[in-house]
Amino acid sequence: MKNVQKGIGISEKPPEPGPDEMARQSLKKIKNKFIVMSGKGGVGKTSVSVNIAIALANRGFKVGLMDVDVHGPDIPRMLGLKGMVTSSDTRKILPMRFSENLSAISIESLMPNKDDAIIWRGPVKHSAISQFIGEVDWGDLDYMIIDAPPGTGDEPLTVAQLIKDARAIIVTTPQEVALADVRKSINFCRTVRMEIFGLIENMSGYACPHCGRALDLFGTGGGEGTATATDIGFLGRIPFDPEMVKCSDTGVSFQDRYTDSPITKAFAEIADNILKRCE
Repeated sequence: MKNVQKGIGISEKPPEPGPDEMARQSLKKIKNKFIVMSGKGGVGKTSVSVNIAIALANRGFKVGLMDVDVHGPDIPRMLGLKGMVTSSDTRKILPMRFSENLSAISIESLMPNKDDAIIWRGPVKHSAISQFIGEVDWGDLDYMIIDAPPGTGDEPLTVAQLIKDARAIIVTTPQEVALADVRKSINFCRTVRMEIFGLIENMSGYACPHCGRALDLFGTGGGEGTATATDIGFLGRIPFDPEMVKCSDTGVSFQDRYTDSPITKAFAEIADNILKRCE
């Protein structure tokens, strides 16, 4: 609308873009977007998300880690990030910084009391995830890793709707009960037309610290077999190590502490596979 005063056209200030439009503008600055999913809980999905992000950041890439698991936000604790987020001069939220190349955002970083329960329905989750994208000052990123809650509910659906070029990395353990749920995640991605980038088999084998013998606590090879049967790329297999649990609980980077461990080498291989497929 224009007002005319003494022959001079005066335009009203254009309206501020909405959250979804701000999200689209922010996404233009992010080259590769991955949502890390699992068909069920307890497969180490968040640990995988965190360590993929660290492995890529350690190679010199700019990485953002977005925690959209609003009911169980664990990423700040796994990265050892404390306190609450602040805002920039542009009034955008500044993500919390783990290293020069890795920053993260989570609903927990916005909560004064970290133990408060989040009791939200779908539309509110959609709005929060949209704000995580558009109202956070991510800057230019090479990779965005999005950690979603288990299953095929509101959060992964919102990501599929808002981030049209997001690709899924699905995490499973080798046992059949986990693989059955993974097949639901695969069907979800195909229903919403989200590209499945690859599958990761977590907790695959464990080397006994006393005798060195390999023990298949949860079996082995089931994830790779499912990837082959469903024509999905297999990104790698991660062994089980109790030290990973300790590092996650204390907010210490396992890869930085145990540089020569089989797990660190496994994540390095997964990062290499991601880089090759993104070329």
